[in-house]
Amino acid sequence: MVAVAFLIPLGMVVQQIAEERALADAQRQAAAVVAVLTVTDNVVAIDNVIATTSGRSIGRVAVHGLPSGRIGDGHAAQAEIDAAGRQSRTSVVDAPGGESFLEPARLGDGTVVVVEVFIPMEESSKGVGVAWLTLCTLAIGLVAVSVWVGDRLAATVVGSAKGLADAAKSLGDGQLGVRIVPSGPQELVEAGLAFNSMADRVVALLKGERELLADLSHRLRTPLTGLRLDTEPIEGPLGERVRNSIASLEAEVDSIIRAARQPPANTGEITRLNADGEPVQVKTDAADVVRERMVFWSAVAGDQGRTCKRVGASLPAPVNVARADLVAAIDALLGNVFRYTPQATPIEVAVTRRDGWVAVRVDDGGPGIPDPDAALKRGVSNKGSTGLGLDIVHKLAAGANGAVNIGRSRFGGASVVVLLPDAEAPPPPTGTRFGLVGRLSREPRRRRRARD
Repeated sequence: MVAVAFLIPLGMVVQQIAEERALADAQRQAAAVVAVLTVTDNVVAIDNVIATTSGRSIGRVAVHGLPSGRIGDGHAAQAEIDAAGRQSRTSVVDAPGGESFLEPARLGDGTVVVVEVFIPMEESSKGVGVAWLTLCTLAIGLVAVSVWVGDRLAATVVGSAKGLADAAKSLGDGQLGVRIVPSGPQELVEAGLAFNSMADRVVALLKGERELLADLSHRLRTPLTGLRLDTEPIEGPLGERVRNSIASLEAEVDSIIRAARQPPANTGEITRLNADGEPVQVKTDAADVVRERMVFWSAVAGDQGRTCKRVGASLPAPVNVARADLVAAIDALLGNVFRYTPQATPIEVAVTRRDGWVAVRVDDGGPGIPDPDAALKRGVSNKGSTGLGLDIVHKLAAGANGAVNIGRSRFGGASVVVLLPDAEAPPPPTGTRFGLVGRLSREPRRRRRARD
C-alpha cells in the first residue's frame, strides 16, 4: 500500500514534467521567431531562425498572417489561430495528433501575425514509459524486500509462539518433562518462563500427591494386619472368605503403594508392551470375569439370604480393557448393591454380546437410584460414602469408548448397564450405542413377561 501510494503520484509528476518540458521547448522556439518578426518580415530571415532554433522539429513551426503568405504547415484550426490573433495572447489548443502553442506577434507596420509551434503527443509523453517502468521495478523490489524482512521478523514471533503451543500440548498429553527455551518478543519470553514455572509446579504437585497416596495406603497396613490376625481363629467357609478378602485388600494396598512410588508417566496413556517392546492390545473376557466374581459374591449373597443369578456369561465376550480394571468395576457395582440394599434383596448379573458391543448388566431389587446423573459424578453420594464406585465404572466405559446407563430393573430397583466395544467385532463407526443400552435395560422386563 505504501509503494502504491508513492508510485501513482510520482508517475503523475513524471507525466506533468514531460508535458511542461515539451511546452517550454515550444515557447522557446516561438519566442525566437517572434523576436525576428519584430525586426523584419523577411521570409528568408524567418526561415533561417526557424531552422536554427527548431533542430529536428523544424517542420512543427509555422507563421500565420504574413503579407507574403504563411510559412510552414499549420496544425491548429484556422478559427483558433484567428482567435489568438484577435486576443493578442498566447494559448495552447488541441490539434490532430497533439497540441499547438500559439503566440501572436505585431510587425513594424502594425500587422498581427501568429506563430504556431506543434507539440506531438509522443513529445508530451517522452520518457514517461521508461520512468513508469523504473518506478514499478523499484516498487516491486521494495515490496519484495519488505515482505522478506517482514517474514523473517514474523517468523521469530510465530516460531516462538508455535514452540510454546507445542510445549503446552505436550504437557497436556502427559509429557511432564517438556520445557522450552524462551525466545522472541519480551511478552513471549515472559510467557515461556511462566510455562516452565507452571510445568515445574505441576511436577511438584504430582509428586506430593503420589507421596501422600503412598503414605495413606501404607497406614492401612497396620489395621489390616490386626484384622487378619483377629480372623485366623474363624473356621469354616466364612473364615476362609474373610481371610481371602483381607488378602486381596492387602494386595490392592501394596499395588497402590508400588504405583505411587513410580515416577509420573511421560504420557497420560498407559501402553502395554510385549517382549519385543511393541504395543499390544489389552483383551479381557468379560464373561470370564463375571463368572469369577460371581463365585465370590454369590457366597456373600448366600450369607445374607439374597438370590444371586448370573445370566448369559457362558460364551466368551472379549473387550479391550484391562482385567484388573474390569474386576474393580464389577466389584464396585456389586459392592454398592450389598452396601446400600437390604438383605434378601435379589441380584442378577447378565452379559450380552451383539451388534459389536458387550454389555454387563447388574440389576437389584433395592430402592433404586433417584438421580442417575448425579450418581455418575465423582465424589457425589447421598449415602454418606466417597462417591467413587460409579465413577470408577464410568471411567472404565469412557476410556474404552463405551457408555454407562442407569435405569430401573425388573425387580423395581436399579439397573446399571456397562456397554463396551467388542474386541473381536467392533461396532461400525456410524453406529450408535445409546439405543442398544436402552434395549438391554428393558430386556429383563420382557424376559420376565415371556416366562410368565
